[in-house]
Amino acid sequence: MPHTLFIADLHLSAQRPDITQAFLTFLQQQAPAADALYILGDLFEVWIGDDNPEPLLDTLAQAIKQLSLQVPVYFIHGNRDFLLKQAYATKAGMTLLPPHNVIDLYGTPTLIMHGDSLCTLDLKYQKFRRWWDQPWWQSLILSLPLWYRQRLAAKARAKSAQAKTSYQTSGSASIMDVTPTEVPLVMAHYGVQHLIHGHTHRPAVHDLMVKGQAAQRYVLGDWYSQSSYLKVSTTDWQLFFTPLPPH
Repeated sequence: MPHTLFIADLHLSAQRPDITQAFLTFLQQQAPAADALYILGDLFEVWIGDDNPEPLLDTLAQAIKQLSLQVPVYFIHGNRDFLLKQAYATKAGMTLLPPHNVIDLYGTPTLIMHGDSLCTLDLKYQKFRRWWDQPWWQSLILSLPLWYRQRLAAKARAKSAQAKTSYQTSGSASIMDVTPTEVPLVMAHYGVQHLIHGHTHRPAVHDLMVKGQAAQRYVLGDWYSQSSYLKVSTTDWQLFFTPLPPH
């Protein structure tokens, strides 16, 4: 049956070869039968530039490129890989999409995005997001020496982990989730009753109302302890999960 696949938040890195292997298996076994594969951000744990010589990135590019010869592969930037540019996308056979994109899923107009823009209560993050979303800021960062970008990335990851721990211990973890009132506003703006996104690492299907009509929001899972994807066919929308082997 015709179907389309969606994934997000794999956070691939050399430190987690188990996730890399799960992704490569997914590319070889599940993805080739799809009409298209959409990667909705944070495919990588961090992206410091298309000039990063890390061997893993070449391996992944080759694997995605191989799939793209059979199946279209689309990519929306996440907050971890927003510096990924056309050079790597071309190398991997991926088509870059805008941050918010409406696609036709077998007759159903559907908004797809990474999802971080929906977390409007996380004011510190949204302030930072406004900076890194600027082309001039990205150009400035990418002009820095590779070793310095690596150092900046390490500091950013540490700061992000610290903020996450702080929110959880203070009982404010909900700040890191989407703002419930923001979702219907965005969906109404794009004229859709279906939304697919990642970022929050809280896979679920949420029912809501948009302009008085029933709507649904599909949240993709991360790949820290499982592989996770959404399969949309002409008759069904379903989230799938497969536990990763112990690492």
